[in-house]
Amino acid sequence: MFAPVTSAIVAVEVMLCGPGEAESLLRNGRADVALLQRPYDPAAGFDTEELRTEPQVVVLPAGHPLAGRDRVSGAEIDALTDLPLPRWPRVDGSYPDGPGPKVRDLTQLTQSVALGLTCALVPESLGARLRGDHAVVPVPDAPAVTTVIAWPPHRRTRAVADLVGAAVQL
Repeated sequence: MFAPVTSAIVAVEVMLCGPGEAESLLRNGRADVALLQRPYDPAAGFDTEELRTEPQVVVLPAGHPLAGRDRVSGAEIDALTDLPLPRWPRVDGSYPDGPGPKVRDLTQLTQSVALGLTCALVPESLGARLRGDHAVVPVPDAPAVTTVIAWPPHRRTRAVADLVGAAVQL
């Protein structure tokens, strides 16, 4: 565990990336630290500090029959043949087989949901930002999502330590 940082100024160059890209940026050395979301992003081989754990929700088109429910089960989501889960690209850029639409970013995801092409299982904090064309319903039996700050174990610089310490404090 990192000690709290009280007086350090941490200069950070932020590199925005899409879902699933942060882990490869750490592995190829283009990033010193990254925010990962377990269970979706692999964190094996990295040192990590947990920042937040939250439940998941399903995002549905606003008029869908399940939209007015107070909760939905994972089995009910799996049974939504009219709204198959989206397919995200693998590290090599290919997409897994399946009926859901191919998406590569959150804009495509939210537009696909609004158009009635897919539903999405997302962390509660992301669902809270959606309005209008979307309905958000809790999924109590879905695994929780834990956001971690991660870094390769060989990166033990003062800057990394200060950044991790500041993230943990927040």
